[in-house]
Amino acid sequence: MKHCVVCENSQREADSYHEFIFDGVLMGSVSQRRPKTKTHSVEVPIEKAYLVALEGWSESESGMPVEHSLRELGRLVRTAGGTVVGRATQRRPKPHPAHYIGKGKIEEIVESRSILDYTMVVFDDELSPTQQLNLEKAFGVKVLDRSALILDIFAQRARTKEASLQVELAQHEYLKPRLRGQWQHLSRTVGGPGSGNTAIGTRGPGETQLETDRRLIDRRISRLRKAIASVRKHRMLQRERRLREGIPVVALVGYTNAGKSSLLKSLAGAEVFTADAPFATLDPLTRRLEVRGHGGILLTDTVGFMQKLPPQLVSAFQTTLEELSTASLLVHVIDAESHVFETQISIVNDTLTSLALTEIPMLTVVNKADLLFEKSEYESLARDNTDVLMLNAELDKLGLNLISSNENNELIYVSATERWGINQLRNRLLYEFFGSNYTNTDQA
Repeated sequence: MKHCVVCENSQREADSYHEFIFDGVLMGSVSQRRPKTKTHSVEVPIEKAYLVALEGWSESESGMPVEHSLRELGRLVRTAGGTVVGRATQRRPKPHPAHYIGKGKIEEIVESRSILDYTMVVFDDELSPTQQLNLEKAFGVKVLDRSALILDIFAQRARTKEASLQVELAQHEYLKPRLRGQWQHLSRTVGGPGSGNTAIGTRGPGETQLETDRRLIDRRISRLRKAIASVRKHRMLQRERRLREGIPVVALVGYTNAGKSSLLKSLAGAEVFTADAPFATLDPLTRRLEVRGHGGILLTDTVGFMQKLPPQLVSAFQTTLEELSTASLLVHVIDAESHVFETQISIVNDTLTSLALTEIPMLTVVNKADLLFEKSEYESLARDNTDVLMLNAELDKLGLNLISSNENNELIYVSATERWGINQLRNRLLYEFFGSNYTNTDQA
C-alpha cells in the first residue's frame, strides 16, 4: 500500500514537471509570446511571411474575394509583428487532402525561398494536422494557418484575466489534435515492463509521451473551463443587476477594425484604447452615456467579428459574447472605407444569427464617413446628418451610398474621429429609450 502511495506521488510530480515543459512546447508552437522577465532584452528578428490561398474554394467558403482575403491576412501578419515578403494563390475546387495545395505550387514556393528568405508560410484557411505536418516537411520552415495567426494576436492583446483564460482555452483546444510531432526530439516511453526504466516509484504500465501530453492538455482544458465558468457566473450576476436597475444597454457590434472603440469614445467621452489594427478590443468595455433625469445608457464595445474565425475561439469567448444577449439595442458599425463592406455585413449578420441575437433591434451606423465626403460638396450634410432621406438621396446621385434605403430604412453616417454625425446618433439613442423630448441640451 505504501508503495502505491509513493507511485501516485511520483506520478503527480512527474506530471507537474512534464506540464511545465509541455507549456513551453505548447505555447511556442502557436504564440511566441512569453511572460515578461527581468532578463536583458534581446532584439528578435522580424519574421518574414509568405502567404498562400486558394482561389475559388476560399471565396465559396467565406464570400470574400481572395485578393481582399489575402490583404486581410497580411494585415493580421503585421498585427502579429511580422512582415509579408510574398504570396501565392492557386485555383482549386477544394484543398488537396494531404498538402492543401498541389505539388507544383509547393515546388514554386520552395524555390522562391532563396530569393525572398521567408521564415514562415501562412495559409488563409485552417489546415488539418496532417496538412500542416506535411507542409512543414516540404518547406523546411514554420507553417501557420489563419486560425493560429488569430490566436497569436489574441494572446498578444489579452490584457485581463478573463481574456487570458479564454485565449488559453482556445489555444489548447486548437493544439490538442496537433500534438503529434511536438515531442519528436523526446520520442520515448515512460515506464512499462522491460523498458529498462529502474527509477523507484515510476515502474508500472507504460505510457508514451504523446499520451502524457494529451492527458496534460485535457487536465488543463478542464481547469480553464472551470475558471471561465466562474467568470461567466460573475458576469451573469452583473447583467442581472443591470436589468434590475432598468438601465438600457446598447451593444456595438461589427467587423473588426470598423471603429467601434472610437465610436464608443466619441459617444461617451471616455478614454478608450483605440488602434488601427484588427482585434484591438477583446474584453467587453462598458461606458455610461449620462442622461439628465435618468440612469443613462450603458454603451458596450465587444470583440469584433471576422471571416474564418477559429471555432475554438468563438466557443472560448462565449462568455464575452453573452454580453450581447441582454442588450436592448445593437448598433451595427460598418466601415465606410472597406471595399468589401457587403461581405463584411453578411459575415456580421451570420455571426449574430449563430449567436441567436437576431431578435434584438438593430441600428446601422456607417463609420469613417469623412472618407466618403472629403471630395464632395456635401460635407455639411455629413456633419449635420439632419435629414437622413435627403442624405441618402444625395449619396445615390454621387454613387456613394453604401446601402440602399430599401435594405435599411434607417441609416446614420458618422465619423468617430472627426465627430461627424455624433450628435445625431446620440439623439437617436436618447429617442429610442426616453422619447422625443430629448435633445442635446437634455444631456448631463
